[in-house]
Amino acid sequence: MIRLEHLNLVVKDIQISLAFYQAAFPEWIIRDGGESEWYGKPRNWVHFGDHNLYLTLNDNGEQESRKLTGHQVGIAHFAFEVGDIEGLTHRLQNAGFKPRIRGPEHPFRQNIYFIDPDGNEVEFVQYFSDLTAQRNLNI
Repeated sequence: MIRLEHLNLVVKDIQISLAFYQAAFPEWIIRDGGESEWYGKPRNWVHFGDHNLYLTLNDNGEQESRKLTGHQVGIAHFAFEVGDIEGLTHRLQNAGFKPRIRGPEHPFRQNIYFIDPDGNEVEFVQYFSDLTAQRNLNI
């Protein structure tokens, strides 16, 4: 078995970042939190998620994220599969976040991309089929 357990993100402000992720995942909780030091710099951190997956948010981020239109090495985006993409979209918009782009029309999936407060592109996808071939169908 292999599964993703967590993503560890450096952010500028934990509370601002939490506003985005709490709107996306209202059922998630802060599992833990604390203070630590990272290479000589103090930071606060929280684990935000459920029993299977969480995000670690670490504050005191210093630089901007990689340019989404550039070709720098790093994460281009990360994605979450969701059960109600329209509900998620409404929650994020009601919290003040605007979609960056919507994925193209597809019979077996719908996806939308948002930018989190720290410049990370986050994709949310809802599948309408359990068949991998249909989910991955390139139309």
